[in-house]
Amino acid sequence: MSRFQFVADHCDTYPVKWLCALLEIARSSYHAWCAAAESRRARQAADDVLAQRIRLIHQADPTMGAPRITAELNDGVPPGERVNHKRVARVMRERGIAGYRKRRKVRTTVPEPADHKVPDLVTRDFSAPVPNLLYVGDITYLPLADGTHLYLATVIDCYSRKLAGWAIADHMRTDLVAAALKDADRERNGLAGSVFHSDHGSVYTSKEYAELCTALEVTQSMGAVGTSADNALAESFNAALKREVLQDRRHWPDEVTCRREVFRWLVRYNTVRRHSYCGNVAPNTYETPYAATLSTTA
Repeated sequence: MSRFQFVADHCDTYPVKWLCALLEIARSSYHAWCAAAESRRARQAADDVLAQRIRLIHQADPTMGAPRITAELNDGVPPGERVNHKRVARVMRERGIAGYRKRRKVRTTVPEPADHKVPDLVTRDFSAPVPNLLYVGDITYLPLADGTHLYLATVIDCYSRKLAGWAIADHMRTDLVAAALKDADRERNGLAGSVFHSDHGSVYTSKEYAELCTALEVTQSMGAVGTSADNALAESFNAALKREVLQDRRHWPDEVTCRREVFRWLVRYNTVRRHSYCGNVAPNTYETPYAATLSTTA
């Protein structure tokens, strides 16, 4: 409660002059506050309407925070009618509405001496001027209730953050990452001339994977051994997946549920989920100017 409100609540019992002196506020400031009561009520009513719109969006996706909710509210709205992100953040904060956050570090890389030396062609610059030029990838584990795991391998386009290829299996053999890269090759109608960046996991340094990259005309790139920042984009994707799908759960109840929920999130990630890097639009939308080119058969 504000000091002004306290004076207003007790002015019928005690003199305003005495209350203002007690609370160390100027009477002129109190009277100005009273005069602005109608405008405050109007702002409160407008905030209540906005809060209802925010709740509807948040209920559809509880992981969304103020930036993505602001983008959702302003989608297709004329510039003069758009809501400010600071106001959205304030309304959410006042009403206890927040996106889901979870801080947990998980490391799945199994380092192994490489069969061949691979340079770092990215040097932590995860950007690209056009699609189908630079990709990053990683493996993350998906915990199940019985103590076992599934494993997800990804191939992510640095231009749009689009998940171009992925594969899930109950193992971490080279077949898993090979399947993800082949999936990206089909999705993009060829990867010839592109660069794929990864960590030094044994599957990525294997001879079999190097041969697949050569066959697809993909150039390999790898960061330093034991440095997750050199593959930060892929690490961030993995963290977002687990944070937004598992939330407060520690694992999936079974393999079928895991595959279904992960598949649903991966599809939504490309088609609906807004990405700050893409100007708060989904990766597929961000790639729209290149859609015709990417759909042309190589």
